[in-house]
Amino acid sequence: MRVNTLGIEENLSNKLTVREYLQNNILLFDGAMGTYLNQLAHGALSGGEACELANLRRPETVLQVHRDYLNAGAMALKTNTFALNQQLPGLNDDLLRQIAAAGWRLANQAADEQPAGRRPFVFADFGPLSGQEQALESVQRLIDIFLELGAENFLFETFSSDQGLAELTAYIKRCCPQAFVICSFAVQPDGYTRSGRFGADLLAAVGGEAQVDAVGLNCVSGPHHLRRYLQAQRLLPTAEGAKTLSVMPNAGYPTVINNRTFFSNSPEYYASQLGRLAELGVRILGGCCGTTPEHIKAAAQALAQLKLRRAGGRADVQPAEISSGEDSTQQPLLNYFRQKAEQGRRLLAVELEPPQDVNLPLFMQKAKILQQAGVDIITVPDCPIGRARMDSSLLACKLHRELGVDVLPHMTCRDRNLNAIKALLLGLSVEGVNNVLIVTGDPIPTAERDEIKSVFNFNSRMLARYISNLNESTLLTPFYICGALNLNARNFDVQLRLAQEKINGGVQMFLTQPVLSRQAAVNLRRAHQELGAKILAGIMPVVSYRNACFMNNEVAGINVENEIVRQYKDKTPEQARELAVNLSCRIMRGVAEICDGYYMIPPFNRVDIICDILQECSDLH
Repeated sequence: MRVNTLGIEENLSNKLTVREYLQNNILLFDGAMGTYLNQLAHGALSGGEACELANLRRPETVLQVHRDYLNAGAMALKTNTFALNQQLPGLNDDLLRQIAAAGWRLANQAADEQPAGRRPFVFADFGPLSGQEQALESVQRLIDIFLELGAENFLFETFSSDQGLAELTAYIKRCCPQAFVICSFAVQPDGYTRSGRFGADLLAAVGGEAQVDAVGLNCVSGPHHLRRYLQAQRLLPTAEGAKTLSVMPNAGYPTVINNRTFFSNSPEYYASQLGRLAELGVRILGGCCGTTPEHIKAAAQALAQLKLRRAGGRADVQPAEISSGEDSTQQPLLNYFRQKAEQGRRLLAVELEPPQDVNLPLFMQKAKILQQAGVDIITVPDCPIGRARMDSSLLACKLHRELGVDVLPHMTCRDRNLNAIKALLLGLSVEGVNNVLIVTGDPIPTAERDEIKSVFNFNSRMLARYISNLNESTLLTPFYICGALNLNARNFDVQLRLAQEKINGGVQMFLTQPVLSRQAAVNLRRAHQELGAKILAGIMPVVSYRNACFMNNEVAGINVENEIVRQYKDKTPEQARELAVNLSCRIMRGVAEICDGYYMIPPFNRVDIICDILQECSDLH
């Protein structure tokens, strides 16, 4: 071995493996392919052309990217194949093979051009899975292509969950036992991925796989936030035999000027942060979005200075202790609703729809009536059927603060990203509202979609995992997480599977759609037998023949049996009201043994009918 001018030990025999190299060196990767390639191509890729197609259409430009990063001091290259496993438009098996082979050839050509003894390592690069069921098979085909080409180093980067990684990395090691495999996740500054997973949990899960050689973080966040996150979560390698840690941050955070994206952080600042990561024990470093050869050159120089300081006997900087900022005298709040559920008590939840305007007195009056009637919790839906109403969480806070009643705000995934969800959850927590019902949410009505767009960044299962992770990592008083269960779905097997996924994500109780048919009661029994969670059976009084027909034809997820509809035919309002009470009580008694309580949905917020039902069925609660 000898050390070059950048302080990097040269591989004189060109036979060192990545593992051997890491014993005495920090492995410095290249930087961003896409943003720098587009820069060299003078913006030619910004029109939507996939970066990976440049392997065939602009091979000299791709080759120049690799050369520039190597000349800057990188000792590891990523092939330009990040998105090949995401089923790009028009990508067939033949084109996939051509692009992958060209990407491998170009990276290795640049590596072969380096001076004797300093040939860098080439990693086959894989971005996150597309999420489709056949994704694993398609990625395995891509792995086979790289193995045939001679690849022994593999990088899975920018993943938001660990789904599929155990299978893929095990497949690589079966085919190539000497392979070196890195798995890296993209976390926001608060430590969560876009799928709602907590980065520390992902690193622990994948770090426990024997076939994974290194784990880490990349993309989304800048170097400062990734360093602080690793310190705060105590994720830095300290124990003997701990997984090698990899960190490849973005070049800070982008700004958009004239529809073009710019990263303005200086290479010197970026390099100083990577140097601090190296001092903390990170053995694999590199760059992601926005990083250029200038960033990698500055990083190589910073690492060289670190090596010289160590050679001179100076002690490494120890990780600073990060204060949580919590008041040690604070205690978790008592969640009375959760306590009742865990004690096995039969529960009563009643829904109140928020007003469409700012007229609150009638709503508050009805909430007081329900409180006096002895309900355990009032649920507040979040803009049902996609039409704007008063915010469910703000209204729940007002009810809890002014009436002292337990509340269960519904929280949809519509129109909120994870940042907005976290902000809302933190606000609910400090207000003492520690129950939440999570649902994907109804889309915006078709007639309004020209002016109002629905935005869904994730679903209720992902949101359950997100809140569950927040419970463990951040909150003093954890949320009691409830979910929805559609008993009226045509394929109830699918609903049970999704419900189990929600339970795995942290859901502890389900509130069901109304039981207004024999099949719904049958499905409720199945759910009671097969799911390990509390279930509140949906009870929705039908108040008229017209109401029954409307629910059957206009409201998704509700099915009123024809026999019930016929009973309302030609009934006077007084007769229909009496029938609504009697039928609801009959249903409640019929499902009493297969549920843990009732989720009552008053039609048109008619709490008077709910109070009559509760009085008639007082023995059930």
